[in-house]
Amino acid sequence: MNGIEAAAASLRAAAKLGNDELPIGETALALAAAARPELDLAAYRAHLAEIASAVGESHLGQPDTALGRCEALRAALADKLGYRGDRDSYDDLQNADLACVIERRRGLPVALAILWIHGARSQGWNAAGLAFPSHFLIRIEAPDGRAIVDPFNGGAVLDTAELRSLLKSFEGPKAELENRHYASVSDRAVLLRLQNNIKQRQLKAEAFEAALATLERMLMLAPEDPALWHETGLVHASLDNLRAGVMCLEQALSLVDAGGAKAHLAAAIQALKSRLN
Repeated sequence: MNGIEAAAASLRAAAKLGNDELPIGETALALAAAARPELDLAAYRAHLAEIASAVGESHLGQPDTALGRCEALRAALADKLGYRGDRDSYDDLQNADLACVIERRRGLPVALAILWIHGARSQGWNAAGLAFPSHFLIRIEAPDGRAIVDPFNGGAVLDTAELRSLLKSFEGPKAELENRHYASVSDRAVLLRLQNNIKQRQLKAEAFEAALATLERMLMLAPEDPALWHETGLVHASLDNLRAGVMCLEQALSLVDAGGAKAHLAAAIQALKSRLN
């Protein structure tokens, strides 16, 4: 089994796990390996172990509180290992490839968050990504409560005022914090968001074949996601792969409940079939 086949097998195995049962760091590396046949993951897996060790060492002497855990993560990942957000080349595709992020110690918020979540869980701590708009944050829990952390900005712990300010910077001065901004997202959603950053940039560049390959990797991880099947069908159609497009849209149709989405998909299927005749 070559590297891409092994990575694909890992993703398909992850697809069978619950949304919050994924080994998040390993699965992110499998996504990187599925895109790059030359990638040998051994060194990157060793680095995940190094992160775990560094967090454990940094937590020695720290109080076992939410802030103490956050400080241990910051000391290990930001100070010792040098992870930072990449402001200079934010849209570089390397920032959403976890292997490249490990090599460069730079990445997007969601890519860095995956490493922070991995580091926290290696100690048995509860950690999850948050459904905060436009800028990925994580939540660290401890016996005394929880804290919200920004891995992109060196592991800064954000209070309510800082979260409100961050939200307004992205959504405008009228935006206010709501309960949904504190809601956790599943590990699967975190990994798909990582890949979505790659796909969006590929589509913007009209690199449709590359975007299709990214979508196919996403489907390995989330084969029951109708939105992914729908988008994959549309990209196939844009490449004039009409039969493949119809098959993907039909798969999306089989996964949605009755309603407007079903009618919309049915119409899209008929429109593609008409182009086949």
